[in-house]
Amino acid sequence: MRKAGILLAVSSLPSSYGIGDFGENCLHFIDDLKKSGCRSWQILPLNPLGYGNSPYQAYSSKAMDELYISLDELKRMGLIRKTKKFHAQKKSVSYDEVRHFKSVYYQEAYHNFKQDKAFKEFASQKWVIEYAVFIVFKKQNDMKIWHEWPQEQQDWIKDRAYDLTPFTEAINYEIFLQYILYQQWMRVKAYANENDIEIIGDLPIYVGIDSVDVWANQNYFLLDDHSHPTFIAGVPPDYFSVTGQRWGNPLYDWDYMKQHDFDFWCDRLAYNTKLFDVIRIDHFRAFDTYWKIPVSCPTAVEGEWVEAPGYELFDVLFARIENLKIIAEDLGNLRPEVLKLRDHFHLPGMKVLQFTFNPQTPYANDVENVVAYTGTHDNQPLVSWLNSQTSSFKRRTRVFLDTAGYHYESVIDNLMAFLMNSKADRVILPMQDILHLNAKSRMNIPGTLLDTNWTWKLADFKDFEKKLEMFSDMIRSSQR
Repeated sequence: MRKAGILLAVSSLPSSYGIGDFGENCLHFIDDLKKSGCRSWQILPLNPLGYGNSPYQAYSSKAMDELYISLDELKRMGLIRKTKKFHAQKKSVSYDEVRHFKSVYYQEAYHNFKQDKAFKEFASQKWVIEYAVFIVFKKQNDMKIWHEWPQEQQDWIKDRAYDLTPFTEAINYEIFLQYILYQQWMRVKAYANENDIEIIGDLPIYVGIDSVDVWANQNYFLLDDHSHPTFIAGVPPDYFSVTGQRWGNPLYDWDYMKQHDFDFWCDRLAYNTKLFDVIRIDHFRAFDTYWKIPVSCPTAVEGEWVEAPGYELFDVLFARIENLKIIAEDLGNLRPEVLKLRDHFHLPGMKVLQFTFNPQTPYANDVENVVAYTGTHDNQPLVSWLNSQTSSFKRRTRVFLDTAGYHYESVIDNLMAFLMNSKADRVILPMQDILHLNAKSRMNIPGTLLDTNWTWKLADFKDFEKKLEMFSDMIRSSQR
């Protein structure tokens, strides 16, 4: 079945408390998706935000950020008494301010919470206790990277020798936060599924060096005797950057992974299939070949392409994980072997209209088994993209769309309708494009640490709901 969906980070939902959360506005948005005929909601990673508030440099690939806890849900559960609004109409997220504001309510909820069987079962999971200890140690050490903790704390993950007794309350608090997050998110996911909507999660291929994933699994990464990376991940110079992108993530030790039946990846993906119906894996090409940058290089210019055991990995993943549905982010300059790997496992790839559309050859990239986007979280909104084109390009685009029978008032809407009518199995439109927003709403500029990255949010649903009828007509007429 051909489907349509919307790309919108949970953090970008309207909220009375400064950031989108797992509360009623999640359910409200799902209601609107259903009204429009959408079958998919794609989000960004929900994991604890790391450096630069990036969801792609998270402290854990299983834990979620406490910012997404709904205060209204805590109130409904009787865990907090009353709340006051905070940055309710703001169109951007002030992460530090919101984190400080909400933490007071979390502490109140924790002290009113009574542990039950469901909580104890959740708390018994290995990843839960490891994450709780990790984040408590980080907070005790002023959020420094784990390499800079006292040696006995660094070594706890290996020998369990360090006495955790003084941290019992703090650890239990972190477990409580994760339990509430899990309960609230699974309520949202269940509601989406009941309304025939799939949640598309987003999984970075790499994990951050300052994460519990690396701290607890050091043998699975290319690290030196002091547990520092010897090589790091990124991509060479490309469309986004003349010096490439130096992400700084440690690279996997694929030989060690193979010797241990890829259990790190099986565990990681198996857990995420509980949270999401479909998983988009960012930078899929690194399962074929990955850019290996010496840690001494200040940019991504130096490096080499190294082959990864992609076929062996996915054979194991699909054999061991039920209902594993993956979207392969296969953008950029790729060698043919990447596409062969993708197609061998019948994985849908990605197509971005901003990269592929040409009014002279508009159907050149119209293929099936693909997820098509006008743009992703890394692209400028469609309005900005179109404005950056030449007058000739814009004129030819309007002529083509009119001749092809697209007669909405705006060329932006006609471009979205054109994509809806493509052969792509699934079309995902960023909320910014549906609302015709400009560059100020851009979610991220790759390779930068701007304080505007990851901050855009909706003040309310009013403008979106004004577009629902037209958006629904697009979906209906394209038979999605």
